[in-house]
Amino acid sequence: MEFLEEKNRFYQVDEEQKLIAEIRFDTIKDNQVLVIEHTFTRPDFRGQGIAAELVKKVVDFAIKNHQQVQPLCSYAKKEFIKNSDYQKIWYNH
Repeated sequence: MEFLEEKNRFYQVDEEQKLIAEIRFDTIKDNQVLVIEHTFTRPDFRGQGIAAELVKKVVDFAIKNHQQVQPLCSYAKKEFIKNSDYQKIWYNH
């Protein structure tokens, strides 16, 4: 799935431009750490792996930009716990 991008946000909308899913993050430590603050998937789109794709999008973005990630959002934190590849960029883990 392709996601739209804004500053500190990746998201997807439906054909009516209504939000399907999003992930929001902030930066700390002079832009060296991305802090995932919020992950959302609209109820009628849950169970399709969209939120996991959004977390991966942030991880890929962080790796590309030589950053670490601090998953404060409970969903993102679960993804980091179960995916050993993410743990190498997990800030404060």
